[in-house]
Amino acid sequence: MKNGLMWKLLRKHISKSQLVGFSLANLIGLTIVILAVQFYQDVLPVFNDQESFIRKDYLIITRNITSAGAMLGNKSEFSDADIHDLESQPWCRKVGRFSSSNFGIMATIGSGGAGTMHTQFFFESIPTEFIDVDPTWTFDPKHPEVPVIMSRDYLSLYNFGFASTQGLPKISEGNASSVPMTFTFNGNGRSETMHGHIVGFSSRLNTIIVPESFMKWASSRYGDGTVQHPQRLIVEVNRPGDPQIQDYMDAHHYEIAGDKMSSGKAYYFLTLIISIVIVVGIIISLLSFFVLMLSIYLLLQKNTKKLQDLLMLGYSPTQVSRPYVKMVVYINCGVLVLSVILMLLARMYYMETLRDFGTNGGTIVAAIVVAVVIMGCITMGNVLAIKRKVRSLWIQD
Repeated sequence: MKNGLMWKLLRKHISKSQLVGFSLANLIGLTIVILAVQFYQDVLPVFNDQESFIRKDYLIITRNITSAGAMLGNKSEFSDADIHDLESQPWCRKVGRFSSSNFGIMATIGSGGAGTMHTQFFFESIPTEFIDVDPTWTFDPKHPEVPVIMSRDYLSLYNFGFASTQGLPKISEGNASSVPMTFTFNGNGRSETMHGHIVGFSSRLNTIIVPESFMKWASSRYGDGTVQHPQRLIVEVNRPGDPQIQDYMDAHHYEIAGDKMSSGKAYYFLTLIISIVIVVGIIISLLSFFVLMLSIYLLLQKNTKKLQDLLMLGYSPTQVSRPYVKMVVYINCGVLVLSVILMLLARMYYMETLRDFGTNGGTIVAAIVVAVVIMGCITMGNVLAIKRKVRSLWIQD
């Protein structure tokens, strides 16, 4: 009852237009922020298959080989200094080295019938953490059998380029492991034959991968003993599409395989634009916060005499400030609910387009958490400012 009478006494100088202006500004700012966050969550799968908020990306780089450089015999290897310099870049997380076979390999694919193929082969190895297949592979020299990961592009070339024109059966990924494979290794005065099998197909690596343990064993057994520097590197970057990456590659005459930088740039600019939108939304929300605080301060200033009288009558600063606190809490809760509703309506509109790209979007939890955190901070700031202002009147009194 006392609170109701106190509210009737204090609300006389409240400007409804100022409160409406604050509410609209805060609603617009908060909606912009959470809509940008939600759009980022929904569009991320289009650029990245990994289900993580921070995207990883991998670049395979080589040295740029020119006609003049090839004639002059310029080296294409990466030195340890080159690799250390690459690892020191702010956009670089990790660097993996490709190790290439330095011995002769002849592969026989098939069971010895009419469809058997014989071809020169090559192997490469990299640390397992850079492979996009989860290989359960081991190599035991006592029971030698070579597990192989092949590029998915190679399987497509065989099925739709070679097999279709030669009348050979097509091979699916599921039955590729059952295809008979035999490798003959030549070098260092030895010629030995081992069986092999395919354990998976990679979309990231356009090569033929074997375990590092096998590569070290085979190089020491069939190789000439020379230490080889890598001619290719795989780099895990934390900011795909960052212009600094391309600038660094151009300055050092490195080449990036495939079109990774094109998709990376699209992702980078998406992140940049969304970041700008979020900053604009936060600025609008902050401005609305100060608009409300100015309105409340003016209101408290107009009601200074009434507030001091209430404090002299025995009301505590908490009781006197409670009507204003409730008003702020109710307004901010309404803004929070409306902004989430507007975000969901806008999401329904753009998701029709995103589904054409084969994605159903992401979770809305992050956007809602951001909305609650922002409004919680704004409300807490409003409440503390109101209580401090009322307490200063009580102290003056």
